[in-house]
Amino acid sequence: MGLKVLLFGDVGVDDAIALVYAHLSGEIDLVGIVADYGNVSRKDAVSNVHYLFKLMNVSTEIPIMGGAEVPMTAEEPTFYPAIHGKNGLGPIVPGIFDGFIENFFEIVKIIEKYEDELIIVNIGRLTSLGNMFIFYKSLMSKVKAFYIMGGAFLVPGNVTAVSEANFHADPIAVKIVLTYANNLTIIPLNVTEHAIVTPEMVNYIDYKGKTKIVKPLLDYYYAFYKKRNPDIKGSPVHDAITLMAPLYEDMFTYKTLPIHIVTASEGVQRGQSIADIRPFMKFKDEKKHRIAFALDYPKFFNRFMTIMTGEPFGDLGVKKRI
Repeated sequence: MGLKVLLFGDVGVDDAIALVYAHLSGEIDLVGIVADYGNVSRKDAVSNVHYLFKLMNVSTEIPIMGGAEVPMTAEEPTFYPAIHGKNGLGPIVPGIFDGFIENFFEIVKIIEKYEDELIIVNIGRLTSLGNMFIFYKSLMSKVKAFYIMGGAFLVPGNVTAVSEANFHADPIAVKIVLTYANNLTIIPLNVTEHAIVTPEMVNYIDYKGKTKIVKPLLDYYYAFYKKRNPDIKGSPVHDAITLMAPLYEDMFTYKTLPIHIVTASEGVQRGQSIADIRPFMKFKDEKKHRIAFALDYPKFFNRFMTIMTGEPFGDLGVKKRI
Protein backbone atom coordinates (compact mmCIF):
# COMPACT_ATOMS: atom_id res chain seq x y z
CA MET A 1 0.00 0.00 0.00
CA GLY A 2 1.14 3.53 -0.75
CA LEU A 3 1.06 6.85 1.05
CA LYS A 4 -2.27 7.62 2.70
CA VAL A 5 -3.45 10.75 0.87
CA LEU A 6 -6.54 12.88 1.46
CA LEU A 7 -6.93 15.03 -1.63
CA PHE A 8 -8.64 18.44 -1.78
CA GLY A 9 -9.33 19.60 -5.37
CA ASP A 10 -11.49 21.79 -7.60
CA VAL A 11 -11.72 19.05 -10.16
CA GLY A 12 -10.90 20.44 -13.58
CA VAL A 13 -8.54 19.11 -16.25
CA ASP A 14 -5.28 19.14 -14.29
CA ASP A 15 -6.97 17.77 -11.17
CA ALA A 16 -8.34 14.93 -13.33
CA ILE A 17 -4.83 14.13 -14.58
CA ALA A 18 -3.68 14.00 -10.95
CA LEU A 19 -6.50 11.54 -10.15
CA VAL A 20 -5.54 9.38 -13.12
CA TYR A 21 -1.92 9.38 -11.95
CA ALA A 22 -2.99 8.41 -8.43
CA HIS A 23 -5.11 5.57 -9.78
CA LEU A 24 -2.31 4.15 -11.90
CA SER A 25 0.38 4.57 -9.25
CA GLY A 26 0.80 1.87 -6.65
CA GLU A 27 2.51 4.38 -4.37
CA ILE A 28 -0.57 6.49 -3.58
CA ASP A 29 -3.47 5.24 -1.51
CA LEU A 30 -6.30 7.77 -1.84
CA VAL A 31 -8.35 7.63 1.35
CA GLY A 32 -10.75 10.43 0.42
CA ILE A 33 -11.50 13.26 -2.00
CA VAL A 34 -12.83 16.68 -1.04
CA ALA A 35 -14.36 18.33 -4.12
CA ASP A 36 -14.46 22.15 -3.95
CA TYR A 37 -15.48 25.11 -6.03
CA GLY A 38 -12.64 26.61 -8.07
CA ASN A 39 -12.05 25.65 -11.68
CA VAL A 40 -15.75 24.73 -11.70
CA SER A 41 -18.63 24.81 -9.23
CA ARG A 42 -18.70 22.40 -6.30
CA LYS A 43 -21.57 20.55 -7.99
CA ASP A 44 -19.49 19.98 -11.11
CA ALA A 45 -16.40 19.08 -9.09
CA VAL A 46 -18.29 16.38 -7.17
CA SER A 47 -19.82 15.06 -10.41
CA ASN A 48 -16.42 14.97 -12.10
CA VAL A 49 -14.91 12.83 -9.33
CA HIS A 50 -17.79 10.35 -9.54
CA TYR A 51 -17.46 10.24 -13.34
CA LEU A 52 -13.70 9.62 -13.20
CA PHE A 53 -14.01 6.99 -10.48
CA LYS A 54 -16.64 5.12 -12.46
CA LEU A 55 -14.58 5.37 -15.64
CA MET A 56 -11.48 3.99 -13.92
CA ASN A 57 -13.33 1.39 -11.81
CA VAL A 58 -12.07 3.00 -8.61
CA SER A 59 -13.32 1.47 -5.36
CA THR A 60 -16.66 2.90 -4.26
CA GLU A 61 -15.35 2.72 -0.69
CA ILE A 62 -13.25 5.86 -1.17
CA PRO A 63 -15.37 8.68 0.27
CA ILE A 64 -16.11 11.65 -1.98
CA MET A 65 -16.94 14.73 0.07
CA GLY A 66 -18.35 18.03 -1.08
CA GLY A 67 -16.24 20.93 0.10
CA ALA A 68 -16.73 24.67 -0.01
CA GLU A 69 -19.08 26.35 -2.49
CA VAL A 70 -17.78 29.91 -2.01
CA PRO A 71 -14.63 31.54 -0.58
CA MET A 72 -14.24 33.13 2.84
CA THR A 73 -14.15 36.51 1.12
CA ALA A 74 -17.98 36.33 0.74
CA GLU A 75 -17.73 36.72 -3.04
CA GLU A 76 -19.21 34.66 -5.82
CA PRO A 77 -16.41 32.50 -7.22
CA THR A 78 -15.06 32.90 -10.74
CA PHE A 79 -14.97 29.73 -12.85
CA TYR A 80 -12.74 29.05 -15.87
CA PRO A 81 -14.61 27.28 -18.68
CA ALA A 82 -12.18 28.59 -21.29
CA ILE A 83 -9.40 26.62 -19.62
CA HIS A 84 -11.21 23.57 -18.26
CA GLY A 85 -14.36 23.33 -20.35
CA LYS A 86 -17.96 24.01 -19.38
CA ASN A 87 -18.07 21.17 -16.83
CA GLY A 88 -14.38 21.01 -16.00
CA LEU A 89 -13.29 18.02 -18.09
CA GLY A 90 -12.49 19.77 -21.35
CA PRO A 91 -14.70 18.41 -24.18
CA ILE A 92 -16.20 15.68 -21.98
CA VAL A 93 -19.71 16.16 -20.59
CA PRO A 94 -19.88 13.88 -17.54
CA GLY A 95 -23.40 14.79 -16.46
CA ILE A 96 -24.45 15.78 -12.95
CA PHE A 97 -24.20 13.28 -10.12
CA ASP A 98 -27.50 13.55 -8.30
CA GLY A 99 -26.74 11.33 -5.30
CA PHE A 100 -24.62 13.89 -3.44
CA ILE A 101 -25.33 14.46 0.25
CA GLU A 102 -23.63 16.92 2.59
CA ASN A 103 -20.79 14.95 4.18
CA PHE A 104 -17.95 17.45 4.66
CA PHE A 105 -17.29 16.50 8.26
CA GLU A 106 -16.55 12.92 7.25
CA ILE A 107 -13.04 14.38 6.93
CA VAL A 108 -12.81 14.16 10.71
CA LYS A 109 -13.24 10.37 10.62
CA ILE A 110 -10.47 10.04 8.02
CA ILE A 111 -8.01 12.12 10.07
CA GLU A 112 -8.90 10.25 13.25
CA LYS A 113 -8.39 6.93 11.46
CA TYR A 114 -4.98 7.64 9.94
CA GLU A 115 -3.59 10.55 12.02
CA ASP A 116 0.20 10.67 11.62
CA GLU A 117 0.09 8.41 8.55
CA LEU A 118 -2.05 10.91 6.64
CA ILE A 119 -0.80 13.36 4.05
CA ILE A 120 -3.19 16.08 2.92
CA VAL A 121 -2.63 17.33 -0.64
CA ASN A 122 -4.54 20.46 -1.64
CA ILE A 123 -4.56 21.13 -5.38
CA GLY A 124 -7.43 23.64 -5.50
CA ARG A 125 -8.71 26.60 -3.53
CA LEU A 126 -7.87 26.50 0.16
CA THR A 127 -11.29 27.36 1.59
CA SER A 128 -12.20 23.86 2.79
CA LEU A 129 -8.76 23.23 4.25
CA GLY A 130 -8.85 26.59 6.00
CA ASN A 131 -12.21 25.72 7.54
CA MET A 132 -10.79 22.50 8.93
CA PHE A 133 -8.24 24.53 10.87
CA ILE A 134 -11.00 26.81 12.15
CA PHE A 135 -13.14 23.92 13.42
CA TYR A 136 -10.49 21.32 14.28
CA LYS A 137 -7.16 23.01 14.93
CA SER A 138 -6.01 20.35 17.43
CA LEU A 139 -7.08 17.48 15.20
CA MET A 140 -5.26 18.97 12.21
CA SER A 141 -2.02 18.98 14.20
CA LYS A 142 -2.09 15.16 14.01
CA VAL A 143 -1.78 15.16 10.19
CA LYS A 144 1.68 14.03 9.08
CA ALA A 145 2.21 16.60 6.33
CA PHE A 146 0.50 19.06 4.00
CA TYR A 147 1.31 19.71 0.32
CA ILE A 148 -0.31 22.69 -1.40
CA MET A 149 -0.36 23.74 -5.03
CA GLY A 150 -0.42 27.52 -4.97
CA GLY A 151 1.45 30.77 -4.99
CA ALA A 152 4.02 32.41 -7.23
CA PHE A 153 7.32 33.44 -5.65
CA LEU A 154 9.31 35.99 -7.65
CA VAL A 155 7.66 34.76 -10.87
CA PRO A 156 4.57 36.06 -12.69
CA GLY A 157 1.15 35.03 -11.45
CA ASN A 158 -1.56 33.50 -13.63
CA VAL A 159 -4.49 35.63 -12.42
CA THR A 160 -2.75 38.93 -11.76
CA ALA A 161 0.82 40.01 -12.41
CA VAL A 162 1.85 38.60 -9.03
CA SER A 163 -0.91 36.23 -7.88
CA GLU A 164 -1.67 32.57 -8.59
CA ALA A 165 -5.27 31.35 -8.89
CA ASN A 166 -5.57 29.18 -5.76
CA PHE A 167 -4.14 31.90 -3.52
CA HIS A 168 -5.96 34.74 -5.30
CA ALA A 169 -9.39 33.12 -4.98
CA ASP A 170 -9.36 33.00 -1.18
CA PRO A 171 -6.30 34.67 0.37
CA ILE A 172 -7.97 34.64 3.80
CA ALA A 173 -8.12 30.84 3.75
CA VAL A 174 -4.50 30.72 2.59
CA LYS A 175 -3.42 32.86 5.54
CA ILE A 176 -5.30 30.61 7.97
CA VAL A 177 -3.65 27.48 6.58
CA LEU A 178 -0.16 29.00 6.62
CA THR A 179 -0.68 30.27 10.16
CA TYR A 180 -1.72 26.94 11.68
CA ALA A 181 -0.37 24.13 9.48
CA ASN A 182 2.82 22.34 10.45
CA ASN A 183 5.12 20.43 8.09
CA LEU A 184 3.66 22.22 5.09
CA THR A 185 5.20 22.23 1.61
CA ILE A 186 4.14 24.64 -1.13
CA ILE A 187 4.48 23.63 -4.78
CA PRO A 188 4.04 26.98 -6.57
CA LEU A 189 3.97 28.15 -10.18
CA ASN A 190 7.75 28.38 -9.92
CA VAL A 191 7.85 24.63 -10.56
CA THR A 192 4.39 23.60 -11.76
CA GLU A 193 4.57 25.70 -14.89
CA HIS A 194 7.65 23.69 -15.85
CA ALA A 195 5.93 20.30 -15.41
CA ILE A 196 5.08 20.21 -19.10
CA VAL A 197 3.44 17.27 -20.84
CA THR A 198 4.00 17.64 -24.58
CA PRO A 199 1.59 16.49 -27.31
CA GLU A 200 4.10 13.73 -28.16
CA MET A 201 3.97 12.50 -24.58
CA VAL A 202 0.17 12.61 -24.64
CA ASN A 203 0.03 10.62 -27.87
CA TYR A 204 2.35 7.96 -26.46
CA ILE A 205 0.30 7.66 -23.28
CA ASP A 206 -2.79 7.26 -25.44
CA TYR A 207 -1.04 4.66 -27.62
CA LYS A 208 -0.09 2.56 -24.58
CA GLY A 209 -3.75 2.53 -23.62
CA LYS A 210 -3.55 2.54 -19.82
CA THR A 211 -6.19 5.26 -19.89
CA LYS A 212 -8.00 6.87 -22.82
CA ILE A 213 -9.17 9.99 -21.01
CA VAL A 214 -5.77 11.68 -20.87
CA LYS A 215 -5.63 12.66 -24.55
CA PRO A 216 -8.97 14.51 -24.83
CA LEU A 217 -8.28 16.28 -21.53
CA LEU A 218 -4.76 17.43 -22.33
CA ASP A 219 -5.45 18.18 -25.99
CA TYR A 220 -8.16 20.59 -24.82
CA TYR A 221 -5.90 22.03 -22.13
CA TYR A 222 -3.01 22.49 -24.54
CA ALA A 223 -5.20 24.32 -27.04
CA PHE A 224 -5.90 26.97 -24.42
CA TYR A 225 -2.28 27.32 -23.34
CA LYS A 226 -1.04 27.38 -26.94
CA LYS A 227 -3.46 30.17 -27.81
CA ARG A 228 -2.31 32.19 -24.81
CA ASN A 229 1.38 31.45 -25.35
CA PRO A 230 2.32 30.20 -28.85
CA ASP A 231 5.81 29.27 -27.62
CA ILE A 232 4.64 26.82 -24.97
CA LYS A 233 5.63 23.20 -25.68
CA GLY A 234 2.82 21.42 -23.86
CA SER A 235 0.39 21.43 -20.94
CA PRO A 236 1.58 22.18 -17.41
CA VAL A 237 0.17 19.54 -15.07
CA HIS A 238 0.15 21.71 -11.94
CA ASP A 239 -1.80 19.25 -9.83
CA ALA A 240 -0.17 15.99 -10.86
CA ILE A 241 3.28 17.35 -10.01
CA THR A 242 1.96 18.43 -6.58
CA LEU A 243 0.56 14.95 -5.94
CA MET A 244 3.93 13.49 -6.92
CA ALA A 245 5.81 15.73 -4.51
CA PRO A 246 5.35 13.60 -1.35
CA LEU A 247 6.75 10.62 -3.25
CA TYR A 248 9.83 12.22 -4.78
CA GLU A 249 11.77 14.63 -2.56
CA ASP A 250 14.70 14.62 -4.99
CA MET A 251 12.60 16.07 -7.80
CA PHE A 252 12.61 19.57 -6.27
CA THR A 253 14.91 22.22 -4.88
CA TYR A 254 13.42 23.63 -1.67
CA LYS A 255 13.93 26.57 0.65
CA THR A 256 12.26 26.98 4.04
CA LEU A 257 11.24 30.58 4.62
CA PRO A 258 8.66 32.84 6.27
CA ILE A 259 5.76 33.62 3.92
CA HIS A 260 3.46 36.62 3.80
CA ILE A 261 0.09 36.57 2.01
CA VAL A 262 -1.59 39.76 0.83
CA THR A 263 -5.25 39.52 1.88
CA ALA A 264 -6.40 42.74 0.20
CA SER A 265 -9.92 42.39 -1.21
CA GLU A 266 -8.95 43.79 -4.59
CA GLY A 267 -6.07 45.04 -6.66
CA VAL A 268 -3.20 43.39 -8.48
CA GLN A 269 -1.55 42.36 -5.19
CA ARG A 270 -4.50 40.33 -3.85
CA GLY A 271 -3.33 36.81 -3.05
CA GLN A 272 0.32 37.64 -3.63
CA SER A 273 2.68 35.21 -1.89
CA ILE A 274 5.87 36.78 -0.59
CA ALA A 275 8.75 34.72 0.75
CA ASP A 276 11.21 36.55 2.95
CA ILE A 277 14.47 35.72 1.21
CA ARG A 278 16.67 38.29 2.99
CA PRO A 279 19.92 36.41 3.68
CA PHE A 280 20.92 38.64 6.58
CA MET A 281 17.77 37.99 8.61
CA LYS A 282 17.89 35.60 11.57
CA PHE A 283 14.34 34.29 11.82
CA LYS A 284 13.60 32.94 15.29
CA ASP A 285 9.91 33.23 16.05
CA GLU A 286 8.39 33.59 12.58
CA LYS A 287 6.70 30.51 11.19
CA LYS A 288 8.40 29.06 8.13
CA HIS A 289 7.22 26.76 5.38
CA ARG A 290 9.03 24.80 2.69
CA ILE A 291 8.73 26.18 -0.84
CA ALA A 292 9.75 24.42 -4.06
CA PHE A 293 11.74 26.77 -6.27
CA ALA A 294 13.05 24.45 -8.99
CA LEU A 295 12.05 21.20 -10.71
CA ASP A 296 14.29 18.44 -12.04
CA TYR A 297 12.37 17.97 -15.28
CA PRO A 298 14.06 14.75 -16.49
CA LYS A 299 13.08 13.04 -13.23
CA PHE A 300 9.52 14.30 -13.56
CA PHE A 301 9.42 13.19 -17.18
CA ASN A 302 10.64 9.68 -16.49
CA ARG A 303 8.48 9.10 -13.42
CA PHE A 304 5.31 10.58 -14.89
CA MET A 305 5.65 8.64 -18.13
CA THR A 306 6.50 5.40 -16.34
CA ILE A 307 3.25 5.52 -14.38
CA MET A 308 1.05 6.79 -17.19
CA THR A 309 2.30 4.26 -19.76
CA GLY A 310 3.05 1.28 -17.53
CA GLU A 311 6.58 0.83 -18.86
CA PRO A 312 9.97 1.97 -17.51
CA PHE A 313 11.25 5.22 -18.96
CA GLY A 314 14.85 6.36 -19.02
CA ASP A 315 16.48 9.44 -20.54
CA LEU A 316 17.82 7.80 -23.68
CA GLY A 317 14.96 5.40 -24.23
CA VAL A 318 12.42 8.20 -23.97
CA LYS A 319 14.03 10.17 -26.74
CA LYS A 320 13.85 7.19 -29.08
CA ARG A 321 10.23 6.40 -28.36
CA ILE A 322 8.51 9.79 -28.61
